[in-house]
Amino acid sequence: MAIRIVGPEQRSETAEAFIEELLAAMTWEQKLAQLQIAFRPRLEDAKDLARGGIGAVFWPRSAEAANELQRTAHEETPHGIPLLVGLDVVHGQRTTFPVPLAQAASFDPAVAETDARISAKEAASGGVNWTFSPMVDVSRDPRWGRVVEGFGEDTHVNSVFGAAKIRGYQGGSLAHKDSILACAKHFVAYGQAEGGRDYNTVDLSVQRLRNVYLEPFRAAVEAGATTVMAAFNTVSGRPAHANGDLLTGLLKDEWGFEGVVVGDADGVVNLIDHGVAADLRDALQQSYAAGLDVEMGGNAVSAEGEALLSPGDVASDRIDDGVRRVLRLKHALGLFDNPYRDAALEVTAPSEGTRLAAREAAEKCLVLLKNDGGVLPLGGSPRRILLVGPYAESNDHLGAWVQSFAEPAGTLADALREEFPDWSLTMKEGSGFFHKDPALLADAVSSAKQHDVIVVAVGEPSSLTGEASSRSDLRLPGGQEELIRAIAATGKPFAVVMFNGRPLVTSAWIDSAPSVLEAWHLGLEGPAAVARALSGQVNPGGRLPMTFPRSSSQVPIHYDHENTGRPATVSARMDEDVVDVALMGPANTDDRYTSKYRDLPLGPQFAFGHGLSYTSFQYGRLYVEKGDLPLAALRGGRTFRLQVPLSNTGDRPGDEVTLVCIRDRVASLAQPVRRLRAFARTSLDAGQTELLTFELGWNDLGFWDNGGRYMVERGDFEVYVGGGMDGCAGTVLRLT
Repeated sequence: MAIRIVGPEQRSETAEAFIEELLAAMTWEQKLAQLQIAFRPRLEDAKDLARGGIGAVFWPRSAEAANELQRTAHEETPHGIPLLVGLDVVHGQRTTFPVPLAQAASFDPAVAETDARISAKEAASGGVNWTFSPMVDVSRDPRWGRVVEGFGEDTHVNSVFGAAKIRGYQGGSLAHKDSILACAKHFVAYGQAEGGRDYNTVDLSVQRLRNVYLEPFRAAVEAGATTVMAAFNTVSGRPAHANGDLLTGLLKDEWGFEGVVVGDADGVVNLIDHGVAADLRDALQQSYAAGLDVEMGGNAVSAEGEALLSPGDVASDRIDDGVRRVLRLKHALGLFDNPYRDAALEVTAPSEGTRLAAREAAEKCLVLLKNDGGVLPLGGSPRRILLVGPYAESNDHLGAWVQSFAEPAGTLADALREEFPDWSLTMKEGSGFFHKDPALLADAVSSAKQHDVIVVAVGEPSSLTGEASSRSDLRLPGGQEELIRAIAATGKPFAVVMFNGRPLVTSAWIDSAPSVLEAWHLGLEGPAAVARALSGQVNPGGRLPMTFPRSSSQVPIHYDHENTGRPATVSARMDEDVVDVALMGPANTDDRYTSKYRDLPLGPQFAFGHGLSYTSFQYGRLYVEKGDLPLAALRGGRTFRLQVPLSNTGDRPGDEVTLVCIRDRVASLAQPVRRLRAFARTSLDAGQTELLTFELGWNDLGFWDNGGRYMVERGDFEVYVGGGMDGCAGTVLRLT
């Protein structure tokens, strides 16, 4: 048995010297074993993995069991190397926060950071030291189920929220007992899958890859992300798990990433089905050579210690580099000093404080899509409320990527009873999630006529979102659309509350609904947050982080599209007269020949950044500190400072989300019609005014070309500052 180098008394003075000594004492098989993570549901089977020297395992569901695995690794292996213990802690461990897409709707990165900090504390108390979160895949196709796991369609929002999550998970020091390793995923362009179908092909230009999909990962690396997960998809024909240009050339060499690159579940095995590897040995060889450090699946070395690869299959320097990266993280976490957790201190249920934090987060994520006639908030003297719909008495509020041990949520019915104790509340199902029932619908309509106001609680169950949950039809499932239209036909005032994990198509009923509240899947305290918004105790201030299309056929649709050479200005009609092209000639400019659908109005149903309030806001004149700026000064760190006064002109407190967008008027590559470069959420009392300040610099005004070069070009830039994509105030910046 090799010499054990685990106790402080045997260690060299520096971490690097200690790691090099440990590395020199390891066999080829022991090194490869460190470059694996595997899942075994039975503790005894997981202990066999630990005895075999595996580097990482999935959490065995308790601090006591995690300690047993660490004890096995410490006492029953030649070097006693501690384990990384991973788990998908995506938006909560015991205390579930809103799904990440909902968090992005808050436009407040503190929501994401608070979630990650509380989640890290709860998970770490049970022995978890590694989470596979945040997902920073820019997601522009809501058919893809995993949009729920990320922060929406905008590159900048993903960058800011991803960095906030990383800070929350990793804390001020990895050595702190409440810190866990973060993992930025999925590298890269997973959200661009063709057809919105999970795991599907991705093929895109270098400039689109650089400008849109890579930037959130670069921000994650700059924020200190310790691990990055490879994506399932190909990128221009090459699967990410075996893409050396991305994993090594860009991530490690160009960006200087010093952490660990981990594969996704069986992502290496999938290289065989991709058709780029002949067998498992070939797949492992290609992946490790490309820069993958940890294979998820446990295929490189068996539990008996037999290696599938020989030293000649992959360069020893590459394997040593991967092992160093793994050992450095274990050292930084303090696992060589103490890998154990005090089982008596494990957090197994939410506290009053974490519940409050989850509720406050949920309240910030609500988006008021529509409020005609002032149906919301529900106020006045005690009234009779009918709560109808499949979400009336459902506790399905935790959302996708929640573990079975998470604290269950309550129901909207219970929350409304608590919020309106003096009101009469009746519940009717009206429709199932997946089926239509005429009897249920008739009962709901009959009951509606006996009530003063109706709340229609509809949505997309959590089971329809997340991984492997792509949908071709983005409408409400079952008979929920018919339910909304039937309630509308009663003439009674009503509000629709939608619980969902992706943008949905609402065109079949949106015109008949006076008020619509987008509630997402808000987690443990979601029902309470919704009830408080319906009563007016909370003023919804969230904004959409993804565009809501008019039709499923309209996607992918996103605000930062290119203008095309023939942008449309008016909608088309199916019954338009046929134009005699021969009379118009090849250079016609008739609007018929512009980029649009014949059977849809222009634009989305609800645009990125859309959201209403129970109060009103007004922007003053936009002030620019410098009108012109030399390019050299901008490169040297000079900035444009923008200032604009924001006033709450209504009669109640509220939050306004301010967006700062630019457009490069003339560039060497076609640019988006708008590009978000900054945002802020501001809370104002009625009548209050605050001066907002933003700065734009070198990193905001340039773009990546198809040669992989970052460019800032001279010329004029339009700047828009305000609520929503259209902007309330504009100006022109000039680079000379």
